[in-house]
Amino acid sequence: MDAPRTVARLLPMEPGVYRFRDEAGKVLYIGRARNLRRRVQSYWTNLGDRPRLATMVRRIARVEGVWCDSEHEAAMLERNLLEQSKPRWNRVEGGAEVVGYIRFDAGPARPGLRFTHTVTPNAPHFGPYLGGLRIRQAIAAVHRVLPLTYSGAADGSVREFAQLFGIGPDDRKTLARTAIAVLERDPEAVTALRTELIRRRDRAAAELRFEFAAKLQDELTAFDWIVADQKASWLEPHTLDVYGWSQGILVRFHLEAGRVRTWTQRPATEVTARTRVAETPALWRPFAQRNADLAARLLQI
Repeated sequence: MDAPRTVARLLPMEPGVYRFRDEAGKVLYIGRARNLRRRVQSYWTNLGDRPRLATMVRRIARVEGVWCDSEHEAAMLERNLLEQSKPRWNRVEGGAEVVGYIRFDAGPARPGLRFTHTVTPNAPHFGPYLGGLRIRQAIAAVHRVLPLTYSGAADGSVREFAQLFGIGPDDRKTLARTAIAVLERDPEAVTALRTELIRRRDRAAAELRFEFAAKLQDELTAFDWIVADQKASWLEPHTLDVYGWSQGILVRFHLEAGRVRTWTQRPATEVTARTRVAETPALWRPFAQRNADLAARLLQI
């Protein structure tokens, strides 16, 4: 029992997914965490009134982890893995969050961003993202800084608000181009929009408009969620294998139809691993290498 608890101390204090195995190598549980080390250590220090998990902890023989680039990526990876195979101690096959997309409507009548559960033809889509409320709040954040909805050819109150904001049809292309850059995670565009949201939140707080400041903070948090690095699920139906190797351990992530479906690790020589690692796309190499290093470190105990 001491070895798994000791291994938990070697996990990074970063977002990720963890997996527990028993003596026979069978997966007991898959979970995700904002802070991997703190979350996994809590199974030995802070189970509280959860006797069911206490029974599981007594069976843990090995701890494995994936160091993700964001909480969103960790949430997506956990969901994908559980949908593929649910261990005995997990209660549900996938997460509780809704999977959704952001559709960009460029039409002159009602331009703007829309939440959608599915991808439809003839319109750009971004995502997938987890969390219906988060997606809607993120859309509100983008619209707040980039008022696309007021750049259409609508009449009535929409036109009155457009005039109030000094926005018209001539601004539509510029606003649309900037919004797309944000959703494509262009660093400059993301930083500019985030900086403006922070400025407005801080101004609202300084003016004692605390409810509005809190609303802006919620939108800012949601915005950070959707623009964070997230490779576990793709809009495009990629199918490929991602490999990393370190100190005799080969880690593999298999993507099927754009989703990471399986995560495995096994002993392998450097010669055996070399070709597989070389064929891993450049985008994935830092992620794969980091997790191969982590797997090798955890197996040393």
